[in-house]
Amino acid sequence: MNTRFGRRPRHPFGSAVCAGLFALLAAAQIAAQSSELEVGRTLPGTLAAGDTARYTIETGENDFVLGEVNQISVDVTARVLDPEGTQVGRFGGLGRGVERFGGRTSGAGVHTLELFVAGDDDEAGGRYEITLLRHEPVATDPEELADQIMSRFDGPDSPGGAVRVWRDGRTLFSKTYGMANLAYDLPFEEDTRTNIGSTSKQFTAFAIMLQAERGLLSLDDDIRKHVPELPEFEHAIQVKHLITHTSGLREFLNLLRMTGRRLDHGDWIDRSELIDIVQRQPALQNAPGAEWNYNNTAFGLAAVIVERTSGQDFHVFMEENVFGPLGMTGTMVRPSTRHIVPNMSEGYTPGPDGYRQIGDLGGAVGAGAIYSTIGDLQTWAENYANPRVGTPDSIDEMTTSFVLNDGEETGYGYGLSVGEQGGLKRVSHGGADVAHRSMFVYFPEINAGLTTQSNHAQFNSGVAYELAAAFFKDAMEEEEADAVAAAGDFDPASYDPEAFDEFVGRYSLDAAPNFILTFTREDDTFYTQATGQQRLEIVPTSDSTFRLLAVEASVTFLRDPEGDVEGLTLHQNGDNHATRLEDDEAGAWEPTAEDLADFAGRFFSEELETFYTFTVEDGTLVLHQRRLDRTELEPGEEDRFSGGGLSVAFERDRNRQVIGFYLSNVRTRDVRFGRVR
Repeated sequence: MNTRFGRRPRHPFGSAVCAGLFALLAAAQIAAQSSELEVGRTLPGTLAAGDTARYTIETGENDFVLGEVNQISVDVTARVLDPEGTQVGRFGGLGRGVERFGGRTSGAGVHTLELFVAGDDDEAGGRYEITLLRHEPVATDPEELADQIMSRFDGPDSPGGAVRVWRDGRTLFSKTYGMANLAYDLPFEEDTRTNIGSTSKQFTAFAIMLQAERGLLSLDDDIRKHVPELPEFEHAIQVKHLITHTSGLREFLNLLRMTGRRLDHGDWIDRSELIDIVQRQPALQNAPGAEWNYNNTAFGLAAVIVERTSGQDFHVFMEENVFGPLGMTGTMVRPSTRHIVPNMSEGYTPGPDGYRQIGDLGGAVGAGAIYSTIGDLQTWAENYANPRVGTPDSIDEMTTSFVLNDGEETGYGYGLSVGEQGGLKRVSHGGADVAHRSMFVYFPEINAGLTTQSNHAQFNSGVAYELAAAFFKDAMEEEEADAVAAAGDFDPASYDPEAFDEFVGRYSLDAAPNFILTFTREDDTFYTQATGQQRLEIVPTSDSTFRLLAVEASVTFLRDPEGDVEGLTLHQNGDNHATRLEDDEAGAWEPTAEDLADFAGRFFSEELETFYTFTVEDGTLVLHQRRLDRTELEPGEEDRFSGGGLSVAFERDRNRQVIGFYLSNVRTRDVRFGRVR
């Protein structure tokens, strides 16, 4: 099944929902007897640790299947096997209550669903019920396809979502699913306000453009002209660098995670911290305009510049200058997580005892913090087509790819991704707060677009592109418009395993060079492993594209003009290029016990005002911090380690004594810690 099972990641690859070795061995030893699933029939069952329950369903080549497991007193994890017995999907994460699963098949035959107890608690076990809700051909009608895609997030037991599609000022499709608030049984409706996360960035960029139109700033201004308390770095940061992710500033959310701030647990962040964070930064990560690196700090500062040049709080400016004039009555900037948003959807994430309500990120104004409705986002897109606020020139500039200092395009304009789909220019931006998910897609050449919104942390906003291919198929190049659906026609069994050998190796993410993706093959099974994270199985979807089974992500391998594999694109919350490392860069370093002893000790960062401690335990270097989880580190190149989404590069003096280290994660890098003597 080309399924959408799995837990949404906290980090670029996240943690897979994995069974232990004991559970896998038990699965191999279970009896051949299994139950066939039939639509509308509920089957009760019980599971104990080590047990596996099997269910089968006879499918066609391109069928849609939807089911649910009611976890009455047991936390269930499942895996889906295709007719050849290859794992093609997993789901899990919600420890109690009703969890839905679904997807489309990629081949005809008997598919098997295996259920087992999540985790490794030998005492775990209990009752469940499983029901097959739908089994039908994948819809060819776009509206029916939307219903199939969204059905996993429908019903009274699940956080929900919404889809809106428009063209030439006319609404083609608008529908909501599931619940906006589980505590008060409030359904998701068309006027439900949803946190659109980073989809907000285009609004901040638009506000900057309005101020530029009014002569109150220039995109070429040094940002210190408007925020003079910022430090004077070696290179001047211009306003345009803030809204194109090319400033070279540290990304503050990733930076605060290094201090042990638990953003996913509601730790407070005040907007005032933003300037303080930048003031403590000793140097830029790159020269402004030289590198694209997704950056929430920059958009937060852009909002400050709007405030300084207008004399208004950002939320007031947006209401009086953008939302009000456009009639976007359901849209507002939430100044802080303590401000009330009328008619809002709460964000939920699966937890061991049911869904958890986890709130919004603090300090997100400018980078996020906008609540909107699907109808208002259509109104916003129509202002792009026929501006009532702002000028066509400003909108053209926003929707044109920014060019780096070396002449390379970034694929990102001002607060908007700029690309292509089906031969059409596509302008888009996704959003993810702690649990809310959002996607805004606009095709200027046909004056059409759509948005998907959800308050479910496992929702994959990328389905917006699949829906765009269905609703606007007539305007797209036929071959490309059918690309998403055609991917399901590729038979993984037809892929020659030895063909994968040319992809085997390590790839460094351009935006975060210390974040390495390693690809390996074991017989006819393929894997990828991100720096400091678990190895995950991947399956081919074409001769050069692969899908991760446990995470909503995929990769496309890229070739140079000579046909050699030079890199890849990681498709997860946007497109992220990674460059292949040469063979001599990929050598493994095996530190001795004496080597590891060099790194043990306590270290302090002046910039973060944070201590880290390293110990050696059973031949492994272990990182400790007061609020971070204990993290075992894996060696990489000499004096370099990784784990828990962090990369550590130790520093030695001329006498080869370890005197400090530089800490990096995906968007923030080279934060120095010195040894405490």
